[in-house]
Amino acid sequence: MSPELISILVLVVVFVIATTRSVNMGALAFAAAFGVGTLVADLDADGIFAGFPGDLFVVLVGVTYLFAIARANGTTDWLVHAAVRLVRGRVALIPWVMFALTGALTAIGAVSPAAVAIVAPIALSFATRYAISPLLMGTMVVHGAQAGGFSPISIYGSIVNGIVEREGLPGSEVTLFLASLIANLLIASVLFVLFGGQKLWARGSVTPDDDGAAGKGSEPAGAGADAGTGTGTGTDTGTDAGGTSTGAGGSAPTAVAVRPDQDTDGTGAGLRLTPARIATLAALVALVVAVLGFDLDAGLTAVSLAVVLSTAWPDDSRRAVGEIAWSTVLLICGVLTYVGVLEEMGTITWAGEGVGGIGVPLLAAVLLCYIGAIVSAFASSVGIMGALIPLAVPFLAQGEIGAVGMVAALAVSATVVDVSPFSTNGALVLAAAQEADRERFFRQLMVYGGIVVAVVPALAWLVLVVPGFG
Repeated sequence: MSPELISILVLVVVFVIATTRSVNMGALAFAAAFGVGTLVADLDADGIFAGFPGDLFVVLVGVTYLFAIARANGTTDWLVHAAVRLVRGRVALIPWVMFALTGALTAIGAVSPAAVAIVAPIALSFATRYAISPLLMGTMVVHGAQAGGFSPISIYGSIVNGIVEREGLPGSEVTLFLASLIANLLIASVLFVLFGGQKLWARGSVTPDDDGAAGKGSEPAGAGADAGTGTGTGTDTGTDAGGTSTGAGGSAPTAVAVRPDQDTDGTGAGLRLTPARIATLAALVALVVAVLGFDLDAGLTAVSLAVVLSTAWPDDSRRAVGEIAWSTVLLICGVLTYVGVLEEMGTITWAGEGVGGIGVPLLAAVLLCYIGAIVSAFASSVGIMGALIPLAVPFLAQGEIGAVGMVAALAVSATVVDVSPFSTNGALVLAAAQEADRERFFRQLMVYGGIVVAVVPALAWLVLVVPGFG
């Protein structure tokens, strides 16, 4: 048995154990990286740790720390109220606002994870307060980021168009952009219908102080679900297994305690701005400006801003350290470290070259789309496209496959799967979820990500490759 095949089988075993036993998948992946890296790939510790995602570790810690402070001092409550006023109380419009916002950020040049890191915590806070499905809100944020991700001036678009030019392939910047935009818009529309969008429309308008248009003291959305079996994240919440709520549409909203500084005089003014909240809002704006305007690292910037707020208001920030999504950090970093071992030992290249050698161009095309989707669910989307597009050059040169359609299909296949909880965007959305719902949310993202990996590459191939565009 080849080392590459052994490494893939070990990954399958990791998934099986994590989904059948309550063991953190990241911890299992670290152990697998050590075993496979040492015994199969002959790597030393430095070679194994070369795949550790240090930048993502800092992003997850920094962003969840900063927004934990924002939750502790009521800033996210204030932002939710402001969002309700912005859409005149139509809660059903909020998921689309988040979709459009992340899409606009990536279209004008923001890195996709940076846009998701900025928007996801606000979106998930809103979902919790108004009993919107976290899966709906989180996936709308990620698909919004990918919808704008291939504009001609975006990071993804510039990189892919550069690869196409370097390889001497025919290209179309507009086709690439529209393919991703339309694909993600269609997926978002389906998700909106399936996960409670119609019920949200049926609610009509709410006021910012409605707390989800239901009475105080109701059970948090999804709290009755079994969060203690088979998720692999290793944080058993011990909730009742009998719950069946999906958290979508008409499920019970989260109870929100009335803070001492909340305006409850019936005027609808909502939460007041305190010095701590003003400073936190300034920090969030500074995060956006630093990341989008000056291309600073989102994680390091968020940690620095969180430290400043912690120094000024230590009481609010003391609880925030414990609310950093540590189990998610372990989960994501462990899995990506193992993926780094796979890359180091050549498993991904081995699989891609095997597909590239198939003598049937259309079959090779669909298999490359699936490889891009599967690997991208755990690794860098752009990195995978950078590896797969050159592998497609030999059979594209035969003229039987349109280069424009093939590149667009690879781009769509490799990025829509970023909803996976093991990808950067999916991890950020998972980390932004409420602790009580994170186990269940992880399972939902796993299932949804699997469906996307199974379905979207085939559809992209059918629509973009088979007709022979370009």
